[in-house]
Amino acid sequence: MLEKPDLQDEKLIACLWDAYGLLGVQVAFLPLGVDPNAGVYRAVADDATSYFVKVRRGVFDEISVALPKLLNDQGITHVIAPLTTKTGQLWAHLDIFTVILYPFVEGHNGYEIALLDRHWRDFGTALKRIHTAVVPPALTRRIPQETFSAQGRETVKMFLSRLEENTFDDPVALQLAAFLQTKRDEILDLVGRADRLAQALQARTPVFIVCHSDIHAGNILIDVNDHLYIVDWDAPILAPKERDLMFIGGGQGFIGHTAQEEENLFYQGYGQTQIDPVALAYYRYERIIQDIAIFCEDIFLTTQGGEDRAQALRYLMSNFLPNNTIAIAYTSDTSQRGA
Repeated sequence: MLEKPDLQDEKLIACLWDAYGLLGVQVAFLPLGVDPNAGVYRAVADDATSYFVKVRRGVFDEISVALPKLLNDQGITHVIAPLTTKTGQLWAHLDIFTVILYPFVEGHNGYEIALLDRHWRDFGTALKRIHTAVVPPALTRRIPQETFSAQGRETVKMFLSRLEENTFDDPVALQLAAFLQTKRDEILDLVGRADRLAQALQARTPVFIVCHSDIHAGNILIDVNDHLYIVDWDAPILAPKERDLMFIGGGQGFIGHTAQEEENLFYQGYGQTQIDPVALAYYRYERIIQDIAIFCEDIFLTTQGGEDRAQALRYLMSNFLPNNTIAIAYTSDTSQRGA
């Protein structure tokens, strides 16, 4: 969220005192991320300790804090655990917001700096530990399970079908409508390919594991001590491992290495594993389609969002750049070779 939430600083400061016992807090909004329902702050207490504060508007799933706490408790230090309130909870309520408190980690994400070779190996090691972590059944049952749903694909088709019927006054919506018109055939091809691969996967019984589901460059953090963290656990899912592995070499914002170099270095840490090409291609297509669906909803269905709207448009359009996510997804799709 680039625009500050509609939340008074005084209320947030009072919540941090009431729920967490933080004295003399000063808060500063941080314009980070693309989620229009989540804002983040840096909070500094009177003892000079810094904290990372996340406020989420709307639906909150407790698994987004319970799972990283469990993984950290199991010694996976690449996952940052949320701090507990005075009553032992992992979150607090503030009006329509959920407030979550973390230690503040000074560093840069994968959009801002190039991961070094050792970081890629650490990334692989960390993700393998997450993928093989023992999660109690009581917690596993609360994690959403992959269904290869067509909902996102149907949403995209719906927006494409309405482009000629709807008129837009908002300049960002006008830009998006014009852009989608020029990319209609390519987008429908993506949807068709994802549909076919989803049907193939639904006919199987793949092994499901706990996946982060959103490990793009912005969710990899390198701190000042050169330690790597995997952050933002808002949407974990039980799915084939390719749900996470599609990000490696997938054009997901990392800089400094080619796609092949990313894969080579990452799997030195992750270890040898059999990759299902059908699942890998499906998830790369589906990621692009979900981006289009979500950003269309954010831009066409509301005029709110300010700078977040322009950022959403930039992200959506970037998928179509040469050698970016769409081109990589096509290369991954072995089912189309020779067709």
